[in-house]
Order: sequence, then structure tokens, then C-alpha cells
Amino acid sequence: MDQIEYADFDQVDIRVGTIIDAQPFPEARKPAIQLWVQFDDGLGVKTSSAQLTVHYTPDRLIGRQVMAVVNFPPRRIAGFESQVLVLGVPDENGAVVLLKPDIKVPDGGRMF
Repeated sequence: MDQIEYADFDQVDIRVGTIIDAQPFPEARKPAIQLWVQFDDGLGVKTSSAQLTVHYTPDRLIGRQVMAVVNFPPRRIAGFESQVLVLGVPDENGAVVLLKPDIKVPDGGRMF
């Protein structure tokens, strides 16, 4: 894997936010859930489409803190604007497991 400079990493704005709403997304090509994530007052609420259906249901996501890239350009997915990229890692079968702080922290905090 190529090495990068710290300045390259510093350009990726990764923040913590709390999921305030989650809805099934049957229109998506691959099984997904629509998320509304509350960041701090400066960022407000951002939307995301996430392929989380193996380990998560919409009702169990509400109130969960997540980590997300907030400075990628928005993408349209089946007519839904995904404004942030919620981060996860694959389990042993490749299904997404969300990244989150291990203790509650203020929304909007930037990862460093």
C-alpha cells in the first residue's frame, strides 16, 4: 500500500454524529438503510445511505453514535442524496460493522 503524508490524511474530515432517524431503503440496488445523522450545530443533520442490513435494523440504529466522512461531495443513490459516508469495517463474511466511539462524546467531534 502506498504511503501518504499526514497532510493528505488531514484533508479527510471524519466526525462523530448521532443517528436521529433510520428508514428502510428498498429502492437501493443493494440492501441499504437511509440514515439521518446529527452532527454539531455547524454541520447540522446530514443524510447517508448505508449497506447495514445484515447486522442492523433501522429501529436499533436510532441514538447510536457513528463516525462519518463529512467532506466528500454528495451522491445520489436511487433518488436519495447521501451527504456523508458512514464508516464501518467488514466482519468475517464481509458485512458492515459500524465504527463508533467506545464512550459517548459530543456530536461533531473531529477524529485525529
